[in-house]
Amino acid sequence: MRIDRASDDLTSLGLGGSATGTGLNTHPEYCQKVAAIISELIDQPVKPARHLMAAMQSMAPFVNVSGALRNLAQDCVKMSHDLRLMDSGPKTGLKEIQLPPVQPGSSIMPGKYNPVMAEMTSMVCFQVMGYDSAIALAAQAGQLELNVMMPLIAYNLIHSIEILGNTISALTTKCLEKIEAKGDRCLAYAEGSLALVTALNTHIGYLNAAAVAKESLETGKSLRQIVLERGLMSAEELAKVLDLEKMSQMPTSSANS
Repeated sequence: MRIDRASDDLTSLGLGGSATGTGLNTHPEYCQKVAAIISELIDQPVKPARHLMAAMQSMAPFVNVSGALRNLAQDCVKMSHDLRLMDSGPKTGLKEIQLPPVQPGSSIMPGKYNPVMAEMTSMVCFQVMGYDSAIALAAQAGQLELNVMMPLIAYNLIHSIEILGNTISALTTKCLEKIEAKGDRCLAYAEGSLALVTALNTHIGYLNAAAVAKESLETGKSLRQIVLERGLMSAEELAKVLDLEKMSQMPTSSANS
């Protein structure tokens, strides 16, 4: 959505402004006619810029689109790092999920594989971020009405769109669509988390909840077991409060209910 909004500014064309935006020696209908032809060719509505001098001087529309691509790249990097962390293991990591093995990962460690699609995503996104920095520098490098850095801006922006689009497509088909959740391990992590005690605060009181958490940490017993042993809640009440599936869902707003 951010990219769509940023791209709206690209539909205003600075064509017809001649060298400095004055339109010197151009036909008075040039802007409108060229915009109509381009709209037909690309099947997208474009129009002449309202202020041709400003359109010649400012590369802000391209910087805006590049910034939106950078934001998407940053989100993709964060996601790829999350995937690698959740797939870490199999014995000494989290191993909450199983990423699809794309290729043998090591010539020295039999059976090892690497999260190559997630790693590839990070590398491409870092490149897109680098392109964004170059675009920002080039956009401010013009003098007066002209910016001779426009070829760099155009190349980096087009290449960012191409490699980021291809990367997201490859990540989806070769990784995201084939992820397997390790249900037993995820359940064990969830049941063993001391953070669950937070849900007990309003039912057994803060001091009791703190005591339960401390005993669980010291003895290794589950929160459920300790609460039941102390008689703080019934099994039915505890099951409702510590409903893991319900706790992991987003709250439903009143507008949607």
